[in-house]
Amino acid sequence: MSTTVTLTGAGGQIGYALLFRIAAGDLFGPEERVRLRLLEIPAGIGAAEGAALELQDGAFGLLEHVEVTDDPAVGFDGADHALLVGARPRGPGMERGDLLAANGSIFGPQGRAIAANAAPGVRVTVVGNPANTNALIAAAAADGVPATRFSALTRLDENRARAQLAAALDAPVAEVDGVTIWGNHSATQFPDVAHATVAGRPALDALAERVGDVTAWLDGSFIPRVAKRGAEIIQVRGSSSVASAANATLDHVRDWTLGTGERRTSAAVVSHGEYGVPAGLISSFPVRAVDGAWQIVEGQEPSPWARERIDRSVAELVEERDAVRALGLI
Repeated sequence: MSTTVTLTGAGGQIGYALLFRIAAGDLFGPEERVRLRLLEIPAGIGAAEGAALELQDGAFGLLEHVEVTDDPAVGFDGADHALLVGARPRGPGMERGDLLAANGSIFGPQGRAIAANAAPGVRVTVVGNPANTNALIAAAAADGVPATRFSALTRLDENRARAQLAAALDAPVAEVDGVTIWGNHSATQFPDVAHATVAGRPALDALAERVGDVTAWLDGSFIPRVAKRGAEIIQVRGSSSVASAANATLDHVRDWTLGTGERRTSAAVVSHGEYGVPAGLISSFPVRAVDGAWQIVEGQEPSPWARERIDRSVAELVEERDAVRALGLI
């Protein structure tokens, strides 16, 4: 037995960073064999074919087969996991409505192809931005596939928040747990440390000793740096986050597949009205993965200060939903 993974945008940088780690067993572990389907647009086929040649040269023992295609029906055939990485980036002068329309022409057809061709238990992770709304579009188009099988990546934001918290407290990042990302994967996201711990101790207590005015530090330093970390990396590196985005994708899919136990993490999943988020939106919540399904962790009622920030991000998701609805994409 093996697991079939379809990767869109396979010729891009994040796809390239993902492929070799999947083939090496970093996604499902050292016992699970994988079959890779690399789906690209015609202009990207050459890059994807080159990556496939390198995968062959890597002689990965867990890699059964690699197929490169620009046909979504072939790309999603029998897929157990679909990693939707390829997306249309915002170009110069492009309005948000134009961006949503351009991505709708990508994620709508992909959702239909998933419904028609993927394995019955397919799980779909959307990485390409705007990830939450792209996931909403794909899920709406995937007739017959439960919306709960679609999620969008906010694990990169969580990983960034954990790393920033660890640095502020001079603690190993492995000791930081329970950070929650709420809302949209955008500059409005809210990284919440109210229920976070550091080495088992409440993070807010540790922060009070280190930074003094915790709210001022969160508002003035922590939240904006997490939200704008991608832009910071572009400024320093000259291009966008690649390896960290790939790593977060692996974290997300591995947790979804293998489970999290009692550990909480963050993922953008379909709302059923939890925490006042309108039903049907794909919003980031605190979650656990149990038996291959995301479960929203309830009981983390936000303070009024946190509620204001969550509502701001959810309002942006509502605006995006209404925009794609007006375009006939959902």
